[in-house]
Amino acid sequence: MTDELLVRLATASSSASISRLGAEPQDWLVGGRSLLWSGDPAWWGQRSPILFPVVGWTRNGEMRIKGKRHPLALHGFAARQTFELLSQTPVSASLRLTDNEATRALYPFGFELSVDYRLDETTLSASFTVQNRGKEPMPYALGLHPGFAWPLAGGRREDHRIVFGREVSRQVPVIAPGGLISARRRELPLDGRTLKLTSELFANDALCFLDAASTDVAFENGSGEAIAISVEDFPHVALWTKPGAPFLCVECWTGHSDPEGFEGDIFDKPSMRVLEADASARHGVTYSWRSAR
Repeated sequence: MTDELLVRLATASSSASISRLGAEPQDWLVGGRSLLWSGDPAWWGQRSPILFPVVGWTRNGEMRIKGKRHPLALHGFAARQTFELLSQTPVSASLRLTDNEATRALYPFGFELSVDYRLDETTLSASFTVQNRGKEPMPYALGLHPGFAWPLAGGRREDHRIVFGREVSRQVPVIAPGGLISARRRELPLDGRTLKLTSELFANDALCFLDAASTDVAFENGSGEAIAISVEDFPHVALWTKPGAPFLCVECWTGHSDPEGFEGDIFDKPSMRVLEADASARHGVTYSWRSAR
């Protein structure tokens, strides 16, 4: 990552850097402790990408939009686009992506995706605004894909768990070939609101909690230290890693992969949002480091 693409934020006890490429956080440290994972490409070469204008996989790597096929594949294109830096202070930064010739070839809509980051002593927050700049309705999905160090520094891998803010279903979709959402379900060993983390849970891809209803989530180690995640209008939660990998992604989404067998238009895809002309929508997340209680 070249320095000219990095936006650096800092307080007395925390720091973060954001790449203009994808408006993607590259690191987040609290008290010298690194909370995002390293981005080792031997496992997964990203750290915390923004997913837009689709989340997840599309059938055959394409979307049907008003009768035409567009090569809109895994997680869309925002992570590969360079955002404009609008403003910066020592603890905040505002970035923006606007449609361009390359994006319109994949997704024929006029849009603006704005991201406002703010760093505090123990939190990193982000506010997202999606705006339809066109004259026709615009479908979209937005997702966040942060990878956190697993184990968290000072903890044992086998002592980590996810704690949901409210009850969620034990039943999650089986991930079909091609990353699509199957109608079949698998049952998870949830104990109330707590899921003990093991590598074996991820042998068959991600765990997608599509009924999470914008619940808060905490990624905890055995000492009670945690990264707490609070969201605004991200109804779905997903957990993903590769078995044995030193990271856990705790993702929040407005949309999800195509259902298995889905052949319809993007406007008919389950979970897509639709913005009318000139309308906008806001979504938000706050990541908080919580010391042992």
